[in-house]
Amino acid sequence: MGCRDASAPSAGAYRPRHPRANPLYHCVARYAGELRAAGRLERAVEKQAIERFVECVDPHFGFARIRCDACGHDYLLSFSCKTRYFCPSCHQKRVLFYGEWVEENILAPVAHRQYVFTVPRLLRPLFSRRRAWLGELYRIAARLLEKACRVALPGAKPAFIEFVQTFGELVNFPPHVHVLCADEVFRANGTFVPLPPIPEALLERGFRRAVLDFLVRERAISEELCGRMLGWRYSGFSVHNQVRVAAEDAEGRKKLAAYMLRAPLSLAKMSYDAASGTLNLPLEDVPWAQAQLPGDAGRPVAGAALQAYSRSLRATRQVRGLVLECLASTRAARSWPGRG
Repeated sequence: MGCRDASAPSAGAYRPRHPRANPLYHCVARYAGELRAAGRLERAVEKQAIERFVECVDPHFGFARIRCDACGHDYLLSFSCKTRYFCPSCHQKRVLFYGEWVEENILAPVAHRQYVFTVPRLLRPLFSRRRAWLGELYRIAARLLEKACRVALPGAKPAFIEFVQTFGELVNFPPHVHVLCADEVFRANGTFVPLPPIPEALLERGFRRAVLDFLVRERAISEELCGRMLGWRYSGFSVHNQVRVAAEDAEGRKKLAAYMLRAPLSLAKMSYDAASGTLNLPLEDVPWAQAQLPGDAGRPVAGAALQAYSRSLRATRQVRGLVLECLASTRAARSWPGRG
């Protein structure tokens, strides 16, 4: 069967992307020159990301000729920018490949749960100025999960992968740790030992104490502030563990793994007003609110989007995929200490 026969819709024929039709491209193309002239592209990687994004899938900047030996039909395939994180379209391919790879090579066909550890707004600027400290967040989360499992089941270790994300819906800086963790543990012989989920309150208390102690040791905050935040009823620290996928849900595990690597900006959530040069990002959790990043009226939205890309790229260097050896002893705990 030649490529002409394969072009039928049922054959899954290739459909070229049209990045110049998306709102982010129009905004970036409009303000790219202004960003360069104003010196906003401070790092070489930022300049490269903007330039490559504007050239994405433009045949003037390179293409390949694809030819079918069976029928002689050929067509041109323009090169994509392959810019991680900043280009939502190109990055999505990496996200999907990562989900497939993790499911096939890392995750066992068992139930998994997502844990999200969040830092309060008061402390986020500290991690923004000292990027290396982001690595301590996922080390703290790893230690807490290991400790909880050891207490419940002596000798056990959880199996998980974790990432630090430093972007949110408003292109702001809310550092948080995403953990994709097996919902149970394994014995040395590979048998499955079910355990209840680790209580959110237990992890939140441990996460709060560990992060504050770390910042005191680094002399980033005073012992007085540490003491006050330990006593606050609502400290801003949080842990969420309500997202779970069943053992037979392979697609669910892929989606959770892909979500951890997602791009900061979603093309499906944005619209562009060419007249005002404004990119609109609707808020899902606040129906009456709308995040509006100004164009001509203030800082170009391309600059805000570029900052999100830069933060993500730096955070990626701190990313650590932890696949811990799954161990278990012969005694299973009925409940977690401190539960309730």
